[in-house]
Amino acid sequence: MINTVLFDMDGLLLDTEPLWGESMLRVAKKHGIPIGPDRFKETTGLRIYEVCEYWAVKYPWQGSTATEVADEILDDIIATSKEKGSVLRGVKKALALLKDNNYKIGLASSSSLRMIEELVSHFEIKHYFDAITSADASELGKPHPAVFLDCAAELGSTPLQCAVLEDSVNGMIAGKAARMKVIVVPDALHFDDPRFALADVKLSSMEDFDLELLKRIS
Repeated sequence: MINTVLFDMDGLLLDTEPLWGESMLRVAKKHGIPIGPDRFKETTGLRIYEVCEYWAVKYPWQGSTATEVADEILDDIIATSKEKGSVLRGVKKALALLKDNNYKIGLASSSSLRMIEELVSHFEIKHYFDAITSADASELGKPHPAVFLDCAAELGSTPLQCAVLEDSVNGMIAGKAARMKVIVVPDALHFDDPRFALADVKLSSMEDFDLELLKRIS
């Protein structure tokens, strides 16, 4: 029976996903790194330090190291998210519903722990989570299941007791690889991606989430 629910952050809890592109382009331009939006698909799913390491090999530049560029991007995305971001509709209602019904709640994101901690505090949702894990602390990021398995272990839950909420294909694959039930909430642009058929449930928004849904997939 499901007693634990694990959430992704960017694009699922917060509307910060599009802001990553803005920050990456802004910092890349500053350092003369020749990348554009058309290059983002090359690094989909990679953690930001992995992205910058990839750029350093594929599009080498002079000056700052890949780690320093990644740190700059993190500073920029955190500031931009606080300025332009918001909690997506239905999120606080879903979190409160789970908390009121004694579910264990975890946050398992590919974003850095520094970014996660700053944003969940800024948007006043940190108190809902019993555990917060970042893929930065795992050997591999999504679509590898490590970050979900680490979060479940911290909560004292087995994979079969967990449901994952995700907005991305890589996140969905990570959840399924962890042997957890997966609920996807894709954005409108990717909603009809046929790969989401792998999920146990697909929702149009977090406003459609309820406890009956968890009971049905248990």
